[in-house]
Amino acid sequence: MNTKLLIGCCIILFTFMSCNGQPGEKETEVMLETTAGNIRIKLYNDTPLHRDNFIKNVKDGKYDGVMWHRIIRNFMIQTGEQPLQFDADGDTITADPSEWIPSEIVYPNYYHKRGMVAAAREGDDVNPKKKSDHYQFYIVTGRIFNDDQLRELNAARTQQAAELLYAKRVEENAEKLEALRKERDNKGLSNLLEDLHDEAVYEVSENPPAPFTEQQVRDYRTYGGAPWLDGEYTVFGEVVEGMKTVLTIEKTRVDGNNRPVKEMKVLKAYVVE
Repeated sequence: MNTKLLIGCCIILFTFMSCNGQPGEKETEVMLETTAGNIRIKLYNDTPLHRDNFIKNVKDGKYDGVMWHRIIRNFMIQTGEQPLQFDADGDTITADPSEWIPSEIVYPNYYHKRGMVAAAREGDDVNPKKKSDHYQFYIVTGRIFNDDQLRELNAARTQQAAELLYAKRVEENAEKLEALRKERDNKGLSNLLEDLHDEAVYEVSENPPAPFTEQQVRDYRTYGGAPWLDGEYTVFGEVVEGMKTVLTIEKTRVDGNNRPVKEMKVLKAYVVE
C-alpha cells in the first residue's frame, strides 16, 4: 500500500475516534430548557461514569423543575438539588456516600474554563477521593485572569500540596508524636514536626504540581474561568450553545446564601436525538 495513502487513512481513522479510543462514538448532548432560555451541553465520552449517570438522571426527570439553587457571580451556577427526604420519624435522610460517583478527573485535558460542566461534591475532609454527587452539577462562568494572577495561583497550588503532604506525614507519625507529648518532650516534638514539614516541602519541590499549560493560560486570559478548582472536581462536559443564558442566570439577584431571590429553574432536560 502507498505509504502516503496509509498515513492518510490513519489520520481519518483518528479523526473519527473519541477521546476514549472508541472509533466513531458520538458524544451525547443534552438540552436544558430553563426559565432564562436554553442551554445545550455536550457530555464527554472519557468520563463515562459521569456521562451515564447524567443521562440517567435526565431520562428519569431528575432535573425537570429543579432550581438553580446556588449562583455566585464571576464563578458558577449550580443546580440538581433534590427535595429533602425524611424517614419514618420525620428526620432528614442524608445523602448516602455509597451513591457518590468515583472521580474521573481528566486533567489537564479538561479544566475550569468558562462554559465547562462539572460535578459538585463534598469537601476533602469527608471525601478525600473527590467522589462526585450523583445529582448536583455546576456550569463555570468565572472571570478573566492575567499572567501575574495565574503565576500566583500556581504558587498557591504548590504551597497547598506541601501542606496536604505535611498533614499526611503528621497522621502517619501520630503514635510517635503522641508519645513525645506524653513524655513532655517539647523539644523532640518540635523537632519531629519541623522535620516532617521540611520533608513535605522538599518532596513537593522535587515533584511540584504541573503548571498551567499554554492552552489553559490562553483560555483563562481570553475567556476566563475558575482555575483554582482545576484537578479537584470532575469536569464531564461543556456548554456548546446557550452561554448567554448561563450568564443571564448568573446575573440574577441572590440572598446571603447565594440562592436566587427570584426562582430560576430548569424547566425540562432531555437528550438531544
